[in-house]
Amino acid sequence: MTQNTAAALAAVLGMAGLWALQPASAATATAAASAPVATTPAAAGTAAGEDAKDPRTLLLKRLPPGSKLEELHASPIPGIYEFQQGAEISYLTADGRYFIDGNVYDMDTRQNLSEARRAQARAALIAAVPESQMIVFSPDNPRYTITVFTDVDCAYCRKLHSEIAQINKLGVRVRYMFYPRSGPGTESWRKAEAVWCSVNRNEALTRAKGGAALDLSKPCPVNPVNREYTLGQEIGVRGTPAIVTESGDYISGYLPPQDLVNQIKDLQIARR
Repeated sequence: MTQNTAAALAAVLGMAGLWALQPASAATATAAASAPVATTPAAAGTAAGEDAKDPRTLLLKRLPPGSKLEELHASPIPGIYEFQQGAEISYLTADGRYFIDGNVYDMDTRQNLSEARRAQARAALIAAVPESQMIVFSPDNPRYTITVFTDVDCAYCRKLHSEIAQINKLGVRVRYMFYPRSGPGTESWRKAEAVWCSVNRNEALTRAKGGAALDLSKPCPVNPVNREYTLGQEIGVRGTPAIVTESGDYISGYLPPQDLVNQIKDLQIARR
């Protein structure tokens, strides 16, 4: 449930007989909250103590299996918790009855608080990846750095890369990570692996994006493609090229070099 938390939750809610976030009477909610969760008095006392210390423990029971306590945070709105998985942000009322999918805005500042949290999450997820696991095209003195999730066979990814020299000339450092849209085991996936296992990865990526044939017969067991694909899903990549700025802002799709730089500048100004 990394790419679309609300959709996955809706699918779970539609399954019969589950715990899910169904409207309940106050009596039902009270009974559920007070129901024992352990089979022994000692264990029951411990669980009750944990629930009393941290109200998120009870909320966690209302969320899909696999959800974690640390994914629930207090939101800026009293009585509302933020639920974060990867860079997906949604909300849950403190009584566990209502799940909210959407953006929260601060009406005083006009800031999209949800998108700000998504950006923070994207930046943190990408920062955890060493650059040695990326393919980097950089000018000598870069003014901006972007991370691009790319597919070797994506037409607009190829268009973007055909202008990489101009992008670099405008002061933009490009760090590539693989996101083969067709998924594991496909030809695009194998091409990404072949690029990574090439002697000169930058040259191989340029050749591949130019349509040159790659030798897909050689095994490439050690590569970051699967990890980067999974990371793209956590970040919320919806298509390629998916561009993420240093601050975690998401730019969807291809932009001509100067338009790309202008967009990066505008996003920086908006953050001031």
